[in-house]
Amino acid sequence: MEFISAELLKYCEEHTSPEDDVLAQISRETQAKVMMPRMLSGHLQGKTLELLVKLHRPKVILEIGTYTGYSGICMARGLSEGGKLITLDINDELESMVRGFFELAGLTDKIEYRLGNALDLIPNLPGTFDFVFIDADKANYINYYNLVVDRVNPGGIILADNVLWSGKVLVEQGKKVDKDTKIILEYNQMIQDDPRVENVLLPIRDGLMLARKL
Repeated sequence: MEFISAELLKYCEEHTSPEDDVLAQISRETQAKVMMPRMLSGHLQGKTLELLVKLHRPKVILEIGTYTGYSGICMARGLSEGGKLITLDINDELESMVRGFFELAGLTDKIEYRLGNALDLIPNLPGTFDFVFIDADKANYINYYNLVVDRVNPGGIILADNVLWSGKVLVEQGKKVDKDTKIILEYNQMIQDDPRVENVLLPIRDGLMLARKL
């Protein structure tokens, strides 16, 4: 998943505003107690998300895929007064842990945590969005994008994680690809071809596709 050496990554993290005790605790507990801890956003990506939110100053953020709450806390910390993060996840087994982390971070007033299938939840959410972070099941990336793109305000941001898919997007000619890789490739090309957005693919961690609504 990491595309630079461990030494360079360490250097980047040492020259990034430090991870505080709350985020460090979430990272430790996720590594110790939750399956597939590599899904955690982590220090470098988390700070990137926080600073993007501070720069963009959205009123409403939609996060599709809460996991253990690390990325949600980072984005909620970047919100201005009165801003709100709506975060959706299908895994109710992590609910008590996640709610505990949101409370520990002192952000329960800024975060609306909803459980269920995002494909069913999104159409029933009110209003529009200024910032969307897609980081859930890869099989539905295109479906999530299609559900939100027309509800993102002009100038709004749609971010998608894991768009380099551990390097699997570099496909040798004639080689078959698995289903998830195929969807990631289709998602990236869809964004590239969508006249409604301008975009840049950032090689941070496992790849972030940043699209700005025109």
